[in-house]
Amino acid sequence: QVQLVESGGGLVQAGGSLRLSCAASGRIFSISDMGWYCQAPGKERALVASITRSGNTNYTDSVKGRFTISRDNAKNTVDLQMNSLKPEDTAVYFCNALARTTVWSPYRGFWGPGTQVTVSS
Repeated sequence: QVQLVESGGGLVQAGGSLRLSCAASGRIFSISDMGWYCQAPGKERALVASITRSGNTNYTDSVKGRFTISRDNAKNTVDLQMNSLKPEDTAVYFCNALARTTVWSPYRGFWGPGTQVTVSS
């Protein structure tokens, strides 16, 4: 199948920056949309940003102007540059990819295990 692995989380002070990276590997025929989600304690997992294969991006309102999503189709990677971080950005961040493993199979969503981002005030 498809495996996703995130990296780059950690502890940062408010106003600081982090860069999250995610690499997809395994039996990949093609990947369409990729994205980053976050889940804070006691809350549901929510979309942070997404990017299509052609590079069209979408951001949740709370991160617009602060976060930038990018991808490398040749390497099957997606990054999230997080600037001007706020304590309310504290969450576990998950990478997601819509991928298919063969030309005949439908696209389905795959998730990474998540990486913790903690922003101190």
